[in-house]
Amino acid sequence: MTSIHRGSCPAAISPLPPVPARNLERAGHWRRLATAFVGRAFTALALATLAVPAVMAQGAATPPFPPGWDAPEPWRSDRFYLQTSVATVHFHPDDDHDNSQALINPEWRLDKQWLKGQVLLGAASFDNSFGQSTWYAYSGLLWRPVETVQPFYLKLTAGVIHGYRGEYQDKIPMNGSGYAPAIIPAVGYCYSRVCSEVVLFGAAGLMWTVGLTLP
Repeated sequence: MTSIHRGSCPAAISPLPPVPARNLERAGHWRRLATAFVGRAFTALALATLAVPAVMAQGAATPPFPPGWDAPEPWRSDRFYLQTSVATVHFHPDDDHDNSQALINPEWRLDKQWLKGQVLLGAASFDNSFGQSTWYAYSGLLWRPVETVQPFYLKLTAGVIHGYRGEYQDKIPMNGSGYAPAIIPAVGYCYSRVCSEVVLFGAAGLMWTVGLTLP
């Protein structure tokens, strides 16, 4: 029988090689992106949900679309739209500008109309032109002005935007309190349930988005 003498110790186990600092930085970067994405998704959905009770309360007093409203399916009955950003172009590029907006934008398209447009409510979470986390809560109208080209539409939204802070607070008008009014027009086109929009954000630039309508 082999005996173990007092004071002896087993062979030392080689330590694991250290993880390269670059890999740790890369992992931390993706973890931060994932956390921000989830947080923004919940924020956008929460903001959109807050508008539901008020709209439901007015539902009885607001007539539905008249029989003459003839947008084809699936747009006639689809009620939800979810879109994200693809590209951004600034009219006056600046070294401080960030063209990756990481937009998360759920939208509720009601079966109501006003001024001959479909009423909608939405909330968007995104990085503004200076990389700051920003949100926009809004209501708006959607029109299909060309009877023979129903996939084409115009959209106009108005609401409150928050997120321009610090040295960039004055980059949008009437933002003294950190909350500013905003009016944002867009044009869109759909192929079945897949849609794309070109969004004009003031005199600053254009954003191209893609999205999906849902029942």
